[in-house]
Parts: sequence; C-alpha cells; structure tokens
Amino acid sequence: MNEAIERDVMEYDVIVVGGGPAGLAAAIRLKQLKPDLNVCLLEKGSQIGAHLLSGAVMEPGPLDELLPQWRDASLPICLPAKRDEFLLMNRSGSRKLPYIPPSLHNTGNFILSLGGLGVWLAQQAENLGVDVFAGYAAAKLLFTDSGAVAGVQIGDMGIEK
Repeated sequence: MNEAIERDVMEYDVIVVGGGPAGLAAAIRLKQLKPDLNVCLLEKGSQIGAHLLSGAVMEPGPLDELLPQWRDASLPICLPAKRDEFLLMNRSGSRKLPYIPPSLHNTGNFILSLGGLGVWLAQQAENLGVDVFAGYAAAKLLFTDSGAVAGVQIGDMGIEK
C-alpha cells in the first residue's frame, strides 16, 4: 500500500530554523532591512523559550543595534550587572577569589532570563510581520532539481504520524 501523503504547503521567501536569540535576531533584521520579505521562523519547542533554560550575562551592544528601544521595554528578569564576584564552592562552603581578570568584568552588561529574552524577541519579530511557529521541528531539507534548497518539511505530528 503506497499512498502518497498529501501535505499542506506554505510559501515563504525565508525560513529561519530555530527560535533562540540568534534565529530571532536574524528574522528581525531581515524584516527591518526588507519589510516586503515573507519570513517564517520555526521553533521545535512547544513555545518560544522552551529550550532556553538558563540565565545569561548579556553585552547590550548587539541588542542596542538590533532594537534600540529595548531598554524602554519591560524585559522579564533583566537587571544591570553592578559588581563581579567569583566564588570557589565545595561541600564545606565557599571562598571568594581576590582577583577577577578584566576580561571577566560585567559592569555595563545585563543579567537576564534567556527564555524571557526569547519570548520578547518573538513578540518583536511578530510585530514586524514574521510568522513565528512554535512546536514545529524542521525535519528535512527540500531541494530543487538543480540542488538548491527550496524549503523544509516539518516533522509529522498527530495521531497518524
């Protein structure tokens, strides 16, 4: 029994695979530079930020360039770094290191939730017209007869997958 599977097709100029900060920034920059592009972002997690489980110390320069108004927004869990301390920890306690190399200083940077940043960036992308689809993993590249990438096929979902 060799029945062809009928699939829905959605056409886009650009498909970004991955809803982390890099993928979201790429989609945002594309729409800023070429608003007429039809851009889609696929994220395998059930929601944007689902796989961004940690916090981070972020240098603000790239975000200042991408979205200059970000400092006026209410990013969840985003605080300026005020001082640096390094502690050596073991079972019996901790000891503060007396010296921190300048390359590890974080004054001027921000401590934030990567998941919160991802959710906020996805909202900014959608505001620019990017179609953001969470819960869809790109499973396979699709090629033209000449070998150029023509799109992606998402993984099968549902009862009859």
